[in-house]
Amino acid sequence: TKYRAIPTIIDGIRFASKKEARRYTELKLLERGGAITDLTRQPKYEIIPSVILDGKKQRPVHYIADFRYFDKQTSQEVIEDVKGIQTPDFKIKRKAMMATHKIEVKLI
Repeated sequence: TKYRAIPTIIDGIRFASKKEARRYTELKLLERGGAITDLTRQPKYEIIPSVILDGKKQRPVHYIADFRYFDKQTSQEVIEDVKGIQTPDFKIKRKAMMATHKIEVKLI
């Protein structure tokens, strides 16, 4: 792949990298133990709405995180992204998440 990540399958789910698959396993254990709830994979957020440009409708821009869950200890929703390399696109989308949704993306 582009960043030398090795796709990995766990529980019949394909993950983009071993690191992301490992984090999923950790989060599943935390969920079973009751520390977190409502674990979701790949939640999607609109960060730029669709617009009309030169008479043509342009699609909205979305950010798709790796994981979302509710942390019982802090009573907060947590959005995580597992990255080996922080790409320029990711840095922009992370800032856009804060600006549009007031959500800080936790980098793993």
